[in-house]
Amino acid sequence: MVSKGDRRAAVVLLGVAFAGVVVRLLALSGSAPGDISYRPIAGDRPSQDSVVARATRLARPLAPDEKINIDRAPAEELARLPRIGPALAARIVADRAANGPFGSLAGLDRVAGVGPKLLDGIRVHATFSGRPPEPDQRQGLVRLSTATEAELTQLPGIGPVKARAIVEYRRRHGPYLTVESLERVAGIGRATIDRIRQLVVP
Repeated sequence: MVSKGDRRAAVVLLGVAFAGVVVRLLALSGSAPGDISYRPIAGDRPSQDSVVARATRLARPLAPDEKINIDRAPAEELARLPRIGPALAARIVADRAANGPFGSLAGLDRVAGVGPKLLDGIRVHATFSGRPPEPDQRQGLVRLSTATEAELTQLPGIGPVKARAIVEYRRRHGPYLTVESLERVAGIGRATIDRIRQLVVP
């Protein structure tokens, strides 16, 4: 026979169970159990408008009188110049960080991948804010842009074949802007340039 205490305990248990069901139903009305939601924080990422505006600005062609400061511009701005893509722009920025500002088109020619045609192509758009290289005042040096084959053969490691190649490259591509430009001549490598560096000027 069920006692009065047993009945009271059963009623309490039923009340607790009913309250649990009510609480569960109220909780489920908002979201499923374990549901995770993401709420972005203001300023967490740039707005789509700013991304589009930046892409549009970088893709626009250069105006006829627009100038880009080669000594200060980031790679994405340099890439807008004619013949300069993202890879070369990154090399220019890396060289500038390692060796200082270029100061002039002649200084920019020290970067691998930059040549006379590229320099001519960007001439009207390029400007420099860095200090240009000091002119070499030493006398008696061989000038690469005007020396004859006979004068060039007086340099260590430069025989008739290399002298002829230096003059021929100059004839086809114009005067040398830096001593490093010699590396573009067939048969002349870094070791040869290092041997004659103190004996020549562009």
